[in-house]
Amino acid sequence: MASPKLLLIIIFSTFYFLSYADNIPPSNPASISNICKSTPYPTFCRSVLPKDNSTANVYDYGRFSVRRSLSAARKFLSLIEKNLRHSKDLTITAVRALEDCRFLAGLNMDFLKTSFQTVNGTSKILPTLEAEDVQTMLSAILTNTQTCLDGLQATAATWSVRNGLSAPLANDTRLFSVSLALFTRGWVPKKKKLPPHPNKRQLAFTNGKLPLKMSQQNRAIYETVSRRKLLQSDDDDQVLVNDIVIVSQDGNSNFTTINEAVAAAPNNTDGTNGYFLIYVTAGLYEEYVSIAKNKKYLMMIGDGINQTIITGNHSFVDGWTTFNSSTFAVVGEGFVAVNITFRNTAGAIKHQAVAVRNGADLSTFYSCSFEGYQDTLYTHSLRQFYRECDIYGTVDFVFGNAAVVFQNCNLYPRRPLDKQFNAITAQGRTDPNQNTGISIQRCTIRAADDLAASNVSFRTYLGRPWKEFSRTIYMQTYMDSSIHVDGWIAWNGDFALNTSYYAEYNNTGPGSNMTGRVTWPAIQSINVTEAANFNVDKFLLGDDWLPQTGVPYTSAVL
Repeated sequence: MASPKLLLIIIFSTFYFLSYADNIPPSNPASISNICKSTPYPTFCRSVLPKDNSTANVYDYGRFSVRRSLSAARKFLSLIEKNLRHSKDLTITAVRALEDCRFLAGLNMDFLKTSFQTVNGTSKILPTLEAEDVQTMLSAILTNTQTCLDGLQATAATWSVRNGLSAPLANDTRLFSVSLALFTRGWVPKKKKLPPHPNKRQLAFTNGKLPLKMSQQNRAIYETVSRRKLLQSDDDDQVLVNDIVIVSQDGNSNFTTINEAVAAAPNNTDGTNGYFLIYVTAGLYEEYVSIAKNKKYLMMIGDGINQTIITGNHSFVDGWTTFNSSTFAVVGEGFVAVNITFRNTAGAIKHQAVAVRNGADLSTFYSCSFEGYQDTLYTHSLRQFYRECDIYGTVDFVFGNAAVVFQNCNLYPRRPLDKQFNAITAQGRTDPNQNTGISIQRCTIRAADDLAASNVSFRTYLGRPWKEFSRTIYMQTYMDSSIHVDGWIAWNGDFALNTSYYAEYNNTGPGSNMTGRVTWPAIQSINVTEAANFNVDKFLLGDDWLPQTGVPYTSAVL
């Protein structure tokens, strides 16, 4: 996260959840006043929706709002381009922040176009899977906008205000929030119901066959790599792979760098014919890897943690935004990584320094290691799953606003700078309708060797509220004595202590004792039914897309 992590949030009451929205069917005509009561910004909502129409309903207003959101995103992208054309007059940090905004605005355009196609095509509650896809995209649009704003404020606050970017961002945030609220009200089912039979994504990947066009050499490589490292132990089905390339530093392979292999991957595949597999042999790869949005269903397998290592050292102190400080960044849908170490070696003294930034929908990391200090793993947006991974860091070392589940992972708080404390999570949910949060299941929290051996007492907390509706859940996780008795720590005064959601369920270990926990309204006491909402099956709808990856997972740990 950018430092200082400033916020542009309009505080509002959450009583609207109990208002009009739950009482009138979305297909019934309704006034703008009543429609807007079900959004976080009623006054703004009334100012942007068309004048009262006696026959208009939630669907009509929702379509208008999404269409207007697309127009606003297009205008903002043009404004960014205009400012970048005068980049010679800007600092390098300002240019980098603008480049982040351009990248994120482009993603928003894509998400809004897809969302509008859906809302324009129907006026009824959608099937769960389709509704979840659009709600996820609309949630990510808000996240992208907030990320742009954070970067501008942290690196060039005076400049950004002077050039008129903060005001459009604030208005866009409100508009996107209204669109998300109306979509949630009109198209999202109140209860998630998965189809009883495998859907098209599952059927494409669970037939246990390899494409006939695969060469015998690649077939042999696939058999060796996949059976040893990817397949679930109780399932003999093979992951469907379309093609394989090998990266090694000895020159006896297809490529010597990972970026070359990524560039060779086909563009905009839908996964039907399987993954493009990049096998990265053991070695230290000093390169910054970025997997673009058009590189979909790419699978990257290494030779193991601390064997295949991707490393870099970009940091906030050295002039990078938090967003673009990452050693490894991915936004291509359906990405899978296995047996790789991702490292940022900038060190604690350089503050924000990301090892991996993940904004890839339906992405999976299995048996990987993430090593850094502050802001190690940026689970930025969309839907993500991590299994049997190691994560090392100090301040906010798992952060972002994805819908993300960690299962059977190891979380290692390290020794921070003197007078610092550790916070494992900093979740960035800014809107109550976003379907995002961090769910940590059956993991182990244990002090890293440098922290355990320290003669100085450093406090380690489970998390803190980065944004107003921060949401994090720990369940069935072992917590060693490094976890402070308070459990959670405030961000700034009483910010978000009334609106966040923090829960612990059935954890073990000396750090799991909840007797001395802080008593904010954000701290939730939940039962097994409530905790189950954050399982893979309900929170990620993971049974729909994880089987195709071959990565082991537990659909419902409770």
